[in-house]
Amino acid sequence: MIIFAPPTGIEKKRLSEAKINTQADHTRSGELARLFLRLGFTAFGGPAAHIAMMEEEVVLRRRWFTHEEFLDMLGVTNLIPGPNSTEMAIHIGYRRGGVKGLLVAGLCFIVPAMAVTIVFAHIYMTYGTLPELGTLMGGIRAAIIAVILGAVYRLGKPLGSRPFMLVTGAVAALLGICRFDPLLLLLASGAAGIAWRNRERVRHVLRSLAAIPLVTLPSLPGPPGGAPEGATLTGLGLFFLKTGAILYGGGYVLVAFLQEGLVDSRGWLTESRLLDAIAVGQFTPGPVLSTATFIGYLLFGIPGALVSTGAIFFPSFLFVLLIGPFVPRLRNSPLMQGFLDGVNAGALGLMLGVCFVLGKSTLLSIGTIAIFATALLVQLRWRVNAAWLVAGGALAGWIAGRI
Repeated sequence: MIIFAPPTGIEKKRLSEAKINTQADHTRSGELARLFLRLGFTAFGGPAAHIAMMEEEVVLRRRWFTHEEFLDMLGVTNLIPGPNSTEMAIHIGYRRGGVKGLLVAGLCFIVPAMAVTIVFAHIYMTYGTLPELGTLMGGIRAAIIAVILGAVYRLGKPLGSRPFMLVTGAVAALLGICRFDPLLLLLASGAAGIAWRNRERVRHVLRSLAAIPLVTLPSLPGPPGGAPEGATLTGLGLFFLKTGAILYGGGYVLVAFLQEGLVDSRGWLTESRLLDAIAVGQFTPGPVLSTATFIGYLLFGIPGALVSTGAIFFPSFLFVLLIGPFVPRLRNSPLMQGFLDGVNAGALGLMLGVCFVLGKSTLLSIGTIAIFATALLVQLRWRVNAAWLVAGGALAGWIAGRI
């Protein structure tokens, strides 16, 4: 006969704590799923706009993170390959809910964009064209510039009393407008932060470095010539896996990868189809890299869309999983404190530069300027949710297009 002893007091306490932890995990996963599903359907405008919306939700509204914690995640995200806004979603999920949160946040942000893109790809394959969304997108882009500016203001406000951060951000913004490489700007900003925080210690090192002559690095060979005879699902997956693992610089750099890899080398796409795929990535919500979903659907239907999407985003999950545990510890190192300060200031500067670049091509009429000004005023005065600003901008753009 087997006799089961009743649980002791310690065992009861452990069981109770395990139950509470499980309930907390479910609650956090549910919160992450609801937030990033909504952002996945409403976050238009590219990485800077997505990050601005995330900052509003997780710092301003939910208070999951402080401004400093959010900026640290943003700074580290800008230094690793892959789509910045998607990696920020994955970072937030990891910090909030561990590995489960990482998967929930990342997938909930990616899947809506993938689904919408598949719908557009089906329409494109059926009718040979895409819906006309010009007037809607004009209003959306005007509102999004205001959303980004609002986030830069909120994140940069605590840094206003630190002249070094203001100067670094301003220089990064100016150089970003001049199309300097974003990664090099961030690394330079981080180096400047280290030098400033440890300026007395590194002065003699800088003098020594100034005396070292510059060395020209040999050019590396490009990819081997020749293209496969025909497109394969495996080849498509490997191409996008490589792209996701080494992509820096966001959507503009992605265009160069796709042009060289799928049009010039392999001949799997025509230039007109590539341009249409890029356009879809720009005017659908969620990650801009949903362009990969569109291309995969054009080549292999639903299987191609799923393989392309999974391949291009998989490295982001892996990178965040590897570096995520170390982000909160970076502030414990005086050297990394200076580096993060510089990188964070540079990241805000780049976001400000994006606003200028977008404004030059978007705020071209009285209507779009009015939408931008109204959205900025409403956001700063009443802190209206960014999703409503985007929806209002779309409606106002559509009305302006009919007048």
